[in-house]
Amino acid sequence: MTTTELPGSRTALAGRRGTGDPATRGRTTIADGVVAKIAGLAARDVVGVHAMGSGLARTFGAVRDRVPGSGKSATRGVKAEVGEVQTALDLEIVVEYGVSIGDVARTVRENVIAAVERMTGLEVVEVNIAVVDVKLPDSEEDDEDSRPALQ
Repeated sequence: MTTTELPGSRTALAGRRGTGDPATRGRTTIADGVVAKIAGLAARDVVGVHAMGSGLARTFGAVRDRVPGSGKSATRGVKAEVGEVQTALDLEIVVEYGVSIGDVARTVRENVIAAVERMTGLEVVEVNIAVVDVKLPDSEEDDEDSRPALQ
């Protein structure tokens, strides 16, 4: 009795075990939300960035942040489009009054690109930054601790 080995059958694969680069055995996909979270955290690390997102997103985020168990959204103000090997990002930031917007934007771009490329291996083809507001020194808009408690 003869046995025929089909490509991909257990007997055929048993003889080829351990061949080839393990890194090429399978696929890794990275969700848009993962890249957005990395980018959001990297952008917030930059001195001069007060907050992320437009006024409406920050308002909804402030309400969501008050719900027990829900932390601050790391993806607020970040939109990521992820392809097979490349990604593009759009960020909305609020800068502190008195800082150089050009310098902050440049540093945010550098920080985001470095973090995303290091952690994901994706090539960042562009980081578009929209400065949507300036945090004034006496503004209490986003200072949740200074707001009176709701009763």
